[in-house]
Parts: sequence; C-alpha cells; structure tokens
Amino acid sequence: MNDDVSSFLDEMAGVKPLSGSEQIRPFNNSGISASQLERQKAAQLSQALLMLTADINLIEPVAPEEVVSVCSDGVQSPVFKQLSAGKYKFLSELDLHALTVRQAREALYHYIEDRYEKGERCVLVIHGKGFNSKPIKALIKSCVVNWLSNLDKVLAFHSAKREHGGTGALYVMLRKSELKRIESREQNHKGSGFR
Repeated sequence: MNDDVSSFLDEMAGVKPLSGSEQIRPFNNSGISASQLERQKAAQLSQALLMLTADINLIEPVAPEEVVSVCSDGVQSPVFKQLSAGKYKFLSELDLHALTVRQAREALYHYIEDRYEKGERCVLVIHGKGFNSKPIKALIKSCVVNWLSNLDKVLAFHSAKREHGGTGALYVMLRKSELKRIESREQNHKGSGFR
C-alpha cells in the first residue's frame, strides 16, 4: 500500500458510520428572513408596476367607442382572427370599473400574472368605455391598452363582441405558461409512441 492510503486508513481506524437517526441533514440557510422575502417581492412588484405608467401624459388616448386591435409578431393571422371574433373560450374575467388608475394598474398586473401561472390562454378584461371619465374620456380603457402592450405575457388583444362588453372590454390572449409547455411536450411525446 502506498503511504497516503496507509495514513488515511490509520486516521479512519475506529470511526463508525452514523446510524439513520444520527445522519447529518444539510443546513439550508439562505440568509433571507420572511420579512426580507416580503420586501424583496414588494420591490419586484414596484419595478414591474413602474414599467406600466400611471402618468396620463404618457398614455396614448383611445376613444370610448374605438375598436382596439393589437397583435404581437409571431401570432398567426388565423389565430388572431379567431381571437377578434370571440371564438376562444375565456375562463375568467377582470372588471376594472370604478377603480382608480393605480388600482386598475395593480389589479390588471396581478390578474395577468395569476392567469398566466394557471395556464389560461384567453381572458376577458372589462375596462368600460369611460364617456365621463376625467381628465380624458376613456381613461381606464386608454391605460389598459397601454399596459397590455407592455406586458410580456400578453400576445394579443382585441375589443370584445357586444355580448361580452363590446368596445368596453378586451379579449386578451396570453402566452403559453411554462407549465402548459411542459404538458404539451408530454402529450406530444405520449402521442408519438415514445416512452
């Protein structure tokens, strides 16, 4: 035996393996307390909301009866046509009536994040027409159009059909969440006969 191995064996003589109850558990101390984690989340939310301006001077006005139609690059024309025709089923809706601009911004942001995480692909956002809103007509509608245009989880949106609120509401198409992508890959994998 070489000297290193011999020295090691001499040092380890008399050492017993730990039993199951004595085993050392890894110590997980990220150094972040619950309050620090909450402050970190609040800071991230503040950063996200800062990207969605509440400054009326930076919002492009939209008329109360104007039909809104916004589509990101990469969305196929037939898909957008189906969205604008109200052909996609939406599982939930958000009503922003009677909210201030700041309340509406926060509600919309949380709603889109939550629906995306739940894997929903199409939602309805009711902003109203705002004929009497001040300082501009269609204040919340104008803000919502601006905000949705700046949310990366939103692929497209279009004014709703009359039965869903007409120009006072929007069908919003969301990106596929990571969870839904994984589910799709698994379904395709199973369907292809691979195991």
